[in-house]
Amino acid sequence: MPPVETSVFELFRIGPGPSSSHTIGPMRAAARFLAELERLDASQRNEAVQVKIHLYGSLSATGQGHGTVEAVLAGLLGHEPETAPPDILEQLRTHPAQHRLALGDRELPLSAGDVIFDTLDHPFPWPNTLRFLLYGPGGVLLEREYYSIGGGFLLEKGEEAAAKRPRLPYPYQNMAECKTQLTTHGLRLHRLMLENEKALTGASENEIYDRLEHLLDCMEQAVDRGLQTSGVLPGPLGLQRKAPALHHRLQSVVYEQEKILLALNAYALAAAEENAAGHTIVTAPTAGASGIVPAVVYLLSHSLGLGRRALCQGLLAAATVGFLAKHNASIAGAEVGCQGEVGVASAMAAALVSYAKGHRFRVTENAAETALEHHLGLTCDPVGGYVQIPCIERNAMGAIKAYNGFLIATAVAPTLYKVDLDKVIQAMAATGRDLLPKYRETAAGGLALCLGNC
Repeated sequence: MPPVETSVFELFRIGPGPSSSHTIGPMRAAARFLAELERLDASQRNEAVQVKIHLYGSLSATGQGHGTVEAVLAGLLGHEPETAPPDILEQLRTHPAQHRLALGDRELPLSAGDVIFDTLDHPFPWPNTLRFLLYGPGGVLLEREYYSIGGGFLLEKGEEAAAKRPRLPYPYQNMAECKTQLTTHGLRLHRLMLENEKALTGASENEIYDRLEHLLDCMEQAVDRGLQTSGVLPGPLGLQRKAPALHHRLQSVVYEQEKILLALNAYALAAAEENAAGHTIVTAPTAGASGIVPAVVYLLSHSLGLGRRALCQGLLAAATVGFLAKHNASIAGAEVGCQGEVGVASAMAAALVSYAKGHRFRVTENAAETALEHHLGLTCDPVGGYVQIPCIERNAMGAIKAYNGFLIATAVAPTLYKVDLDKVIQAMAATGRDLLPKYRETAAGGLALCLGNC
């Protein structure tokens, strides 16, 4: 197996919710197909009459509630996740129209009806598959197949899952190898991550810190918007936003013991509700779990007064955990259930708290391990296919478990831990393989089924 070769800014992506695999990935796929269309010669463009997009797997099962149709349309209309208006999916959902797809000096009609919910069971190698087809009078002129593999990551048919990348100064496949690099070279974890990121992307250290600061800004903005926005979330569930009420209650809490718990709940719900509304969030590691790391960041910044440099370094520690989970298991609910989304996000947030507050890598690892261990077996069962019930409150619970993982890790001697992070990631991968498909983002089992039938 090759070493981890993922950029921090591939794991932390800015884009619209409510699901990185169902919105950010498909939007990127559509944008890539649009680029293919722009490379067609004049004769092919003149033949073209329509575009159809087929969704398979959990994209088909839950894409309606996850905003996949709007994400695909947005990408074909020229939007990229990082730069799209914060409410682009909401605009497309609330103002359905016949759109025009630019094709050189021509335009093709484009509407939600061109996105087809195909089969749940399919022969493709990844659960979330999209097929884009450009038709002419005689049949298909151009076809592309893309796989949305979780966290906004995208592969095209025939593309290597791990394309060749620059040689890294401190390669590692797992936490054991990462710790060996740290001890052998006398490095702090954030320094190892910075050096690898510089080699991987060619960015300077200042540029990396600037981009990390931008991620922090986007996370805090999502929390701020969520704290200030009340009302009902989109979709037929009629779910009321809770974050403003919790935040209002925070102002009157007398007991100090309750303040951190209530603050984490409010902050996590705020960002998760923004995600559920389809607004701009930061995948951490996915959109469905995008309330957890921002909640911890907001708490450390606004309630505990930690500085920006410490938070940036905490983000690098969190990225290490996310990398290891993605590399050795999965961060996609469609592959391993919600343990790969909320569970990994909670582990990342626990690592962030520990590292940002000055603890070394052994405590950081133990905090992450504790948080992830107690999410093992968590199913992905969104009611109605919407990232609302139980997803939003799971973000709040994940944030609480992250902070608790930090508290336990800092109260116990690191050498007393019996389970390391590598082992719990292995357990997550094995558990995910054993989960029935109805518990992996298809809305066909668990709470998604019970709420409709009980």
